[in-house]
Amino acid sequence: MTAPVSLPPLGLAHFTALDVPPLELVGLAADAGYSSIGLRLIPAAPGALAYTIPAGRAQMAEMRHRLHDRGVRVHDVEIATIGADFDPASLAVVLDSAAELGAESLSVCADDTDRGRLVDRFGALCDLAARSAIAVDLEWMGWRAVRTLDDALDVVTRAGRPNGRILVDALHLKRNGGTPADLAAVPAGLIRSVQLCDAGPVAPVGTEAIIAEARGGRLPPGEGVLPLAELLAVLPVEANLSLEVPMGTALPAEERVRRVHAATVALMEGRAAG
Repeated sequence: MTAPVSLPPLGLAHFTALDVPPLELVGLAADAGYSSIGLRLIPAAPGALAYTIPAGRAQMAEMRHRLHDRGVRVHDVEIATIGADFDPASLAVVLDSAAELGAESLSVCADDTDRGRLVDRFGALCDLAARSAIAVDLEWMGWRAVRTLDDALDVVTRAGRPNGRILVDALHLKRNGGTPADLAAVPAGLIRSVQLCDAGPVAPVGTEAIIAEARGGRLPPGEGVLPLAELLAVLPVEANLSLEVPMGTALPAEERVRRVHAATVALMEGRAAG
């Protein structure tokens, strides 16, 4: 009799079902088999959808109750943009919420082309977050100032904060010239957050098309051409895996999150069996 395959726990990134408010997301994730969630508490762009869960309020108490009741944890809150006029103190309220939720990390991206200033402000944000035992994970994106793995590593290593890390997104790794082998050379401890998805064979051209794919044109893991098996093989065992697969709202949210989870489990089971 074949022993059952042991799979790592999977998290649900809020962007996969951003139309679902946090309180409802907990049950949706639990019912589909996820062990953790991410929460979009900061808009990715001016006017973009995000939610608030104020610390110390009734909504926070209800959120904590649901998390405990369903056995789901919050891995991260997202996503702050460190631009030229960024003030780390502007995220104090969000960090208070993250701490009360028990979140491990704050996810950020960067649009400041002044690398020295960016390093200083990333470091200051890490210092602020450290007061609540929260890490800061820097994600790279092709249309931002920090657009490659090397860019992200440069900022994090120059800042030199123990809670400063990088966030690996499978799409951004591939589309911006990186490979799983590159991740194998990343210093220990810098990779704790990983977002999985898949994508088609043709890379988009031009900023608008690149953003459109990232924000609404992804595929469930195993349904595209990204080297996910190779990526999984080089990740540290402590890495938190979350599924970030924004693909529009044509399907109901429940169907989307179940489909993404099932596809990822099938991919992992196939990899383990092979």
